[in-house]
Amino acid sequence: MWLIIIIVVGILAGAGVLVAVGLRGPKDDEYNLQERLNEYTMRGEQPNLEEIEMSRPFTERIIYPLARTLGELALKFTPQNALHVTEKKLELAGNPGRIDPTTFLALRFICMAAFAGIMILVFSITNMAWPLSQKLIIGLVMTVLGFFLPEMYLSSIIARRQKSIRLAMPDALDLLTICVEAGLGFDAAMNKVVEKWESELALSFSRALREMQLGKLRRDALKDMADRIGIPEMTSFVAAVIQSEQLGVSMSKVLRIQSDQMRIKRRQRAEEAAHKAPVKMLLPMGGLIFPTLMIVLLTPAALKLFHSALGGIFR
Repeated sequence: MWLIIIIVVGILAGAGVLVAVGLRGPKDDEYNLQERLNEYTMRGEQPNLEEIEMSRPFTERIIYPLARTLGELALKFTPQNALHVTEKKLELAGNPGRIDPTTFLALRFICMAAFAGIMILVFSITNMAWPLSQKLIIGLVMTVLGFFLPEMYLSSIIARRQKSIRLAMPDALDLLTICVEAGLGFDAAMNKVVEKWESELALSFSRALREMQLGKLRRDALKDMADRIGIPEMTSFVAAVIQSEQLGVSMSKVLRIQSDQMRIKRRQRAEEAAHKAPVKMLLPMGGLIFPTLMIVLLTPAALKLFHSALGGIFR
């Protein structure tokens, strides 16, 4: 039994590492190629394309091209709506590995196949006297878990990123307000936020600024930024900024109002979390603290009762 538990824990740990590596994605190929060429130049050697290719990591040479190939194969049997949903989730997660939906879909199938193969290996080497139906049910459950594990990991990345942006917004809006009131334009104020912090919100601002520099309208760039983040606070902020630009309202007043509202919402979320804390504490208190407390308090009384005249009743 302990061997099975150890094997299952090992499967989950290995799958977690596989998903994390897969979502991290390959590094920038152009930068890596230039870096390797510079190394050969500094050593005074003649670059060899085969050596340069073999110097790349195994994941970039084998794993990711294989995943793309499997993803393109699975693309033929995948509804277009599912690809759009996957692409949207990758955008909400910030696309940490710069992977496309087909590669992510291939990663899900790879995890599913890995879980199924490992469970077959476990059942074949352990010689467990389980019925065939029970083995099939356990194998099916683990296979389905392997298919949905990358999706769950991606959802956790989305929740963590949105929480980070939500916490950073009041301070960022304060800096925007100060910069605009000091005479800077809105774009320059956003650039100050990018220079001051290295956070998910700063990265989102930086991407929106690059899009505006490439010719996209400010309102379109801000709307796309709000869609990539996917939280109501950012959507409300972008709508207020666009409306103030269209109606000619003072940008500093709008930012001041938005900053105050963000701080009120952050205080309300803190109060909500504080009210939820007693309910969340019931489970550890009831399952861990109270039994220990009862043992400490009642054990001396039970020992005295056992050695008293009434002790014969319990013998």
